[in-house]
Amino acid sequence: MKFCWILFMALSAAAQSFAGPLITQPGKSPLITIRLVFRAGAASDPKGKEGLAALTAAMIAEAGSRRLTYQQILDALFPMAGNIDDQVDKEMTTFSTQTHIDNLDKFYAIFREMLLEPGWREDDLRRLKDNAINFLQVSLRGNNDEELGKEVLYNEIYAGHPYGHYDIGRVAAIRAITMDDLKQFYRAHYNTSNLTIAIAGGYPKDFPSRMQQDFSKLGKGSPDNLSLPAPKPIHGRELVMVEKQTRSVAISLGFPIAVRRGDADFVPLLVAQTWLGQHRSSGGRLYDRLREKRGLNYGDYAYIEYFPRGMYQFEPDPNLARKQQIFQVWIRPVKPETAHFALRLAIYELERLYKQGLSEEDFEQTRTFLSKYVNLLTKTKRAELGYAIDSQYYGIPDYNSYLKTALSKLTRDDVNRAIRKHLPMENMKIVVIAENCDKLRDAILSETPSPMKYNSPKPKAILDEDKIVEKLPLHVRKDSVKILPVNTIFE
Repeated sequence: MKFCWILFMALSAAAQSFAGPLITQPGKSPLITIRLVFRAGAASDPKGKEGLAALTAAMIAEAGSRRLTYQQILDALFPMAGNIDDQVDKEMTTFSTQTHIDNLDKFYAIFREMLLEPGWREDDLRRLKDNAINFLQVSLRGNNDEELGKEVLYNEIYAGHPYGHYDIGRVAAIRAITMDDLKQFYRAHYNTSNLTIAIAGGYPKDFPSRMQQDFSKLGKGSPDNLSLPAPKPIHGRELVMVEKQTRSVAISLGFPIAVRRGDADFVPLLVAQTWLGQHRSSGGRLYDRLREKRGLNYGDYAYIEYFPRGMYQFEPDPNLARKQQIFQVWIRPVKPETAHFALRLAIYELERLYKQGLSEEDFEQTRTFLSKYVNLLTKTKRAELGYAIDSQYYGIPDYNSYLKTALSKLTRDDVNRAIRKHLPMENMKIVVIAENCDKLRDAILSETPSPMKYNSPKPKAILDEDKIVEKLPLHVRKDSVKILPVNTIFE
């Protein structure tokens, strides 16, 4: 009997050892939140099969299991108001969901089947490939100049790099992906060495161990130890234009930075970025100078971390953690006749930031704002679990305390030193989505003045500044310019 007990305990320990990191946040809420993150994503797509990671995730979350068709899953989840979201980035694939405690057993049985026993049906694959291709060709290229510009910027900065393609893939590559490709990617990357399980709410005490035991069936496998080269250096200011029939001009610009969460200069740069242009905030410098003072567009923002889908949300999604990041400015669409001036004004403000840094007043106001804003990032349990997983990835404490502690010790000199070290503005990629690109290209390269005309009177200080901005040299390298037809992007 003693031998059998020892054997049982050994087998149980072996099963548990297959499970990856576990994050639990027990509470009294009847809503049970589950988040599974695999440390594998689009950066692991094989050449010629770009989009494989995204399509594999879709075949799990948006298709049938071995036992149930996708329609049967939808019918079963509907009375429980349940759904399963999938998100694929360069180094992470996330499955997140939430259900009421009364439905937990039924819901979890379906969720577990979808993850552990995918159906791999050809009709699901055809449907999901069509969805991905339609998104690229219609939603992104056809209807969303702003997201298109931001993603082209990343593609250009990371050309020839594992990050150098859009997460959903390329049209031709998606068409080439087979069911065997999906199964092979699933076997190679969906293992407990890559998996983090996170659970929150008033779940039964044994539920976390049940999940660990269930998902140990994936096998330990091998962790994705992604080794990344540095992105290719940018020499001077390089211009990429996408020719498209559109009524406005969308602009994104940026360059790589060797800073990420946990690094000494991350929080100082976050303060600088926030002052320059916090996402969807009306308090940023770019917003004030381009929109408020001159009415050029809807808004202008800056980033030091990847922030997709910015048109549709105010806070970033978690689980977009990356080993490498870029500094980016998003100039929301402007009228064609003001595009040259808007680009000049943005770079004028960037150069000013680099040369002058922040004043003590600007520093204190921005630090105070950030210390409160961080609370919004984890206002839901899904986000809180997501940020806990990201903190594990970066090797930092929970993000709220990490940021607040760093901000409390930060000085203006720390911020300005980080700006001078990491944000030199002479080397950058500029991406423009526009019609008649050759006309704007010629004006930029010839450094033609771009005077502003207003429909209403402006203060003398603004008009005087405009006289400087309209002649600001952009120093775009002529040999760097390329104009790409929109139908070739992500093709």
